[in-house]
Amino acid sequence: MLGVDILILVTLGTQKQPFTRLLDKIEHSNIKDEIVVQAGHTKYTSNKMQIFDFIDYETMENLIKKADIVITHGGTGSIVGPLSKEKKVIALPRLQKYGEHVDNHQTEIIEAFSKMDYILELKEEDDIDRVVADIQKFQPKLYVSNTDNFIEKLKQEIEK
Repeated sequence: MLGVDILILVTLGTQKQPFTRLLDKIEHSNIKDEIVVQAGHTKYTSNKMQIFDFIDYETMENLIKKADIVITHGGTGSIVGPLSKEKKVIALPRLQKYGEHVDNHQTEIIEAFSKMDYILELKEEDDIDRVVADIQKFQPKLYVSNTDNFIEKLKQEIEK
C-alpha cells in the first residue's frame, strides 16, 4: 500500500489483557508492507504480520530506528519512545469495554498527544487504510523531552 521497503512496527505493550482489535484492523487492511508486531500477551496468528510476544530492549530500539511508521496502543512509553526518534506514530487506545484495559485513560493520552500534533489518533470507527495514508502527509511536531512541562500540558489537556 505504501511503497517499497516500508517497515511498520506495531507495539501492543505488556498489559496482560489482549488487544486483538488493533491486529484485526491491520489484518483486514490493504497494507502490503512489512509489518513487525510486538504483541505481548496478545495471542494472534497472521500470514501478513511477523508477530513476537516480547522483544528485548536492544532489538526494540533497533526496530524503532528502522521503522517508517509505528502503530501502537495508548501507553505513554510506547508513544514517547518512537516520537523521541522522530518517528510517525498512529495510536489506538485500549478500551475497558472490550476488556483491553482496566479503564479508558489511553483515550485521554492519545487525544492529548494528537491535539498537540505529535501523533495521529486511530479511533475505533476509523478506517486504518485511510489513517495510514494520512500519516504519509502528516508532519508531526518535533518531540523534545521536557517531562515536567509535558506532564503539566498533558494534565491541562485531559482536564479540559
